Parts: sequence; C-alpha cells; structure tokens
Amino acid sequence: MRIVDVCEFYSPTGGGVRRYVEQKLEFGPRFGHEIIILAPGPETRSEKMRGGTIEWVKAPYLPVDRNYRMFWHAQDVWQTLDRLQPDLVEGSSPWRGGWLAARWPGKAPRMMFHHIDPVAVYPQTFLGGLLGEARVDRLFGWFWNYMRRLNDSYDGAICTNPVLAERFASFGLKNIEVAPFGVAREKFSSDFRSEELRRDMLAECMLGPEAALLVAVSRHHPEKRLNIVIDAVTQAQRTRPVGLFIVGDGPMRGAVTRWAEAARHVHVAGRINDQKKLASVLASADALIHGSAAETFGLALAEALCSGTPLIVPDAGASATFAAPAYAETYRTGDAGDAAAAILRLLAKDRSGLSRAASAAAAVKVSTIEQHFETLFGIYERVVARSTR
Repeated sequence: MRIVDVCEFYSPTGGGVRRYVEQKLEFGPRFGHEIIILAPGPETRSEKMRGGTIEWVKAPYLPVDRNYRMFWHAQDVWQTLDRLQPDLVEGSSPWRGGWLAARWPGKAPRMMFHHIDPVAVYPQTFLGGLLGEARVDRLFGWFWNYMRRLNDSYDGAICTNPVLAERFASFGLKNIEVAPFGVAREKFSSDFRSEELRRDMLAECMLGPEAALLVAVSRHHPEKRLNIVIDAVTQAQRTRPVGLFIVGDGPMRGAVTRWAEAARHVHVAGRINDQKKLASVLASADALIHGSAAETFGLALAEALCSGTPLIVPDAGASATFAAPAYAETYRTGDAGDAAAAILRLLAKDRSGLSRAASAAAAVKVSTIEQHFETLFGIYERVVARSTR
C-alpha cells in the first residue's frame, strides 16, 4: 500500500511525533508498504528519509511554537494528495490537518490516528483541579460534538492505549482500533545503570550520592504539569534529600527553568538526543516521576519500565495504565501533596526489588516497535480491503 500521513505536527525539531514518524518511515517498507509523510514546512519539496518520503508543503509558523508550522492553503494539501494517489490516507491531528485529510475529495479510505486527547491536554489541565474532570467534559460537550463530526468523516480511528479508546468511545466516537506504541526494548535496560552518572546527576542537583534521584522526561508544555512535579519534590525534600533531574524542552522552557531556580535541588538538563545517554539516565535514576494525565500512551514511561526504573505517576489517563504496586506509586492528578507522599512511599522501598519488578512488567506491558507496526498495518490492510469509498 501507499500510505500518506497528513502529519500536521511533524517537525525536524519536534519530539515524540518526530520520533514516531521516523520509525514509521523505517518500518513501512519492512511490511511492504510505501510511507509518505505530508508535512508543513518552509518550502514545497520532497525529501527521502529512512526508506520513505517526506512531502513538504510550504506553510507558515504555528504562532504559539515556532518549532512547528501549520497547513494553510487547503488546495496545496489536496493537490499533493491528488498527485500521490494514496491507497490510504492517515490524518494525525484533530485540527486543520485532520479536516484537510477528511475533506480531500479523493476516493482512498482514511484513518484518524489520535496522538492527542485535546480536552485532557488543555481544559482538564487548567480546569480539572477546580471543577473536576467529569464537569469539564460536560462543559466541553460542544467539542465532543466536533470530534464526533470529524470521526464520522473517517473510516476508523487508531488509539495507542485502551484507556483512551474507551474514553473516546464513551463520547460517541466510532470504529476505534487499538495499536499500542512500541519501544526499542533492547536499547533500554537496567544494565545501563551507572553509579558514576547517578553521582553526576545528583551533583547537578547540588546533592551528594546519599540523596535520592528522580528523573522527569517530558516536553515542557502545560499538560506535563512540571510545576506539580517540582512542587511535589520540594515537599518531599522536607523529609529526605531528593534531587530532580528534568530532561526535555518545549514552549514552556523559560517557565520550567524559573520554577527550578525557585526550588532547591532541581536541574533542567534540556533535551537529550543521544539515545544511549538517555537510556543510562533513566536506568540510573531511583525513579521516574511524571505529571501528565493527558498521555495517549506514555513513551517515557514505557522506556523507564524497560530500564528497570520504578514509576511515580498520576492516577488518570494512559499514564496510570503503566502502574502496579510492585514497582510504582500513583497520586491524585494535579495534587502536589499527594505526589510528595507517593515519592516518599516509593523511596522507602527496596530499589533493586522495584527494578526487577519493573523489568518483568516491561516484558508484558510494552510492545516492540515491530509489534506496533504489525498491528497498525494489519488494521490498515483490513480497512483498504473493505473500503467502499
């Protein structure tokens, strides 16, 4: 098949979407499929990458984040699709890119890949603590109507976690299939733990090796709730020395840096592009702490499990599906005090036992990248076979 992904949020400087798209470009040919990514860029051109192609369409910057651009002229996208003549079109954004893929007048079947839960990312993040999640969902009933209309324009939808699929189905979205993301499990292991690196990370947090070390790996964005994570660590420090090593970057980097500077023993390391180093960072921490309750999967959590690293996660969204008492603690979403208590509960346990349990759970809970694409392309093949467009 020729699969064209109308990927509104692909950027060479992006994070999770970029990494996933490059995996898709690589794995598509292994399953006999041609992968083309149609993305907004500084100019219109074609680029070969990892066994596939990126078709750039000239587009302006996204106003809120200049790492990304936004599709503008519908005809530019539609004419490119006309030229490419895909067997299947994938929409991967509920915004303009998703509607452009849906409204293209071509006859190819199309699937929506949900990389985001928009209500959880924005309204729940800002209003959930004040109003409660159920009330926020009711207040945004108009948005769920919008999502249902978009869903009706597609032959089906993909979610990467059963919890998200159930949530979307509860609001009337139909024909949802689950294809869990995969992790290169061989590249993450407790074998990569380094006491020297752990000491260096704690030193960056202005602490000695006797202190506990937490790591947070996430994009610097409101949905990641890094302010809650920093506040939780600050409260836990009243009981025992704890350092927080934050990996990542994003539009809120300035705010995250200010929060870290106002706290104690918190270091903002920025993005780590070297996967070997990231794997060692994860394995060398005493636990990974996460703030987001809006994850559609949680790649950082899956990679931490593969690294034998215990988890401290909120009790909502896909993040919570990675937790189990043998290697993780959960806390009330958005509650820094409860998160601090979860930190202390986990740090009171035996790290080696937690690590063994985390590694064992990874073998069951975390798919490989190949397994993900085998599932995804199998779904797409069935959709194309039964399409009546």
